[in-house]
Order: sequence, then C-alpha cells, then structure tokens
Amino acid sequence: MHARQSQVSASLEDYLEAIFHTVDSKGAARAKDIVQRLGVNNSSVTQALRLLSEKKLVNYTPYDLITLTDSGEKIARDVVRRHEVMRRFLTTVLGLEDQDADEGACRMEHAISGLVLERLVQFVDYFETCPLNGVRWDDTSGFYCAPTEGVEGPGCSPEACPRNGGRATGLMAGEPDEETHGPSKRAATSPAEGA
Repeated sequence: MHARQSQVSASLEDYLEAIFHTVDSKGAARAKDIVQRLGVNNSSVTQALRLLSEKKLVNYTPYDLITLTDSGEKIARDVVRRHEVMRRFLTTVLGLEDQDADEGACRMEHAISGLVLERLVQFVDYFETCPLNGVRWDDTSGFYCAPTEGVEGPGCSPEACPRNGGRATGLMAGEPDEETHGPSKRAATSPAEGA
C-alpha cells in the first residue's frame, strides 16, 4: 500500500482533486463548487471537508473559501498527474473516446502504483514519438497498422491487417511485420522447427 493511500481514501482523493481543479479554474473553491463538480450532496461535502481538515490537508471553515494546505496540494497534484497519465494512455494508446477515458482514468488513478505510472508515462511517450507508430483503433476491426507519415511502407487497413486475418504472416498480436515495420523480434524458426 502506498503512503498516500494510507493517508486518504480514494473518495477523499477525489475531493482534493476537485478542490485543486476548482481553485485552478476559478481562483477559489467553495463547498457549492465541490457539490457541483462531484455531483454529491452538501452533507457529503461538509463531512469530507471536515475529515480533510482534521488530516491537515485543507483549510476549511464553514461558509468560507476552501484552500489546500501544502500537504493537500501535494496529494492533489499526484492524483491529477495519475489521472492525466491514465487518461492519456486510454485515449492515445487504446483509442478510447474522451468521456470513456476520463471515467476509466478516474477509477484507475487511485490504485496505480508509482512504478506502473512511470512505465505508462514512458510507454505513452514512446508510442507518441516512435516513427514507426502507425497503430490505430477501429471499432469494427480492432487495432491495425495505418501508414505512418515519413516512413516507407503501406501500413495496412483494418481489412488487410494481419491481426484481423488480412495477411497470413503468422504474427502475434501487436508484433510488427518486416514489410511495414522492419524485422520482427520473433525468432526465425517456429516452435516446431526449433524442436
């Protein structure tokens, strides 16, 4: 378990994140802003703010502006970062629509470890900058390799992609073929030949 998770629950992390975003966009946060942002009732917000205040993560007095303490802001920034990384992964790599990615990221942001988060950041950065990245998503066919600008090779359409049965290359899901992406990392011999 992470230090941040032992200090606050996923629900309280959501409150810290909501306060952070509200202050960022409006310059200040009030309880009614949090009610609107999270879609919860006033009593839930009051209870959460009291708990966060007891933990010294927010400065809270009823009917006054709400601010994050340094500790609260640190946790909120971490939650926001995890959310953004997960959202970016879900939209960029998996091709999800913004709303679906946002909802998924909101659920996953509370459970992801620092190590997994950093690996996802590295993977998404690689995915976005690799000159051979032509992987795209099609709702009917799944993933396929689209032509990549500035790279020789046709890519493949959803209909012709080896993952979808278009070309019988024997590639496993996600493996590049030599024609469009250079040498595959797969061994030259099949398991039967190597036996």
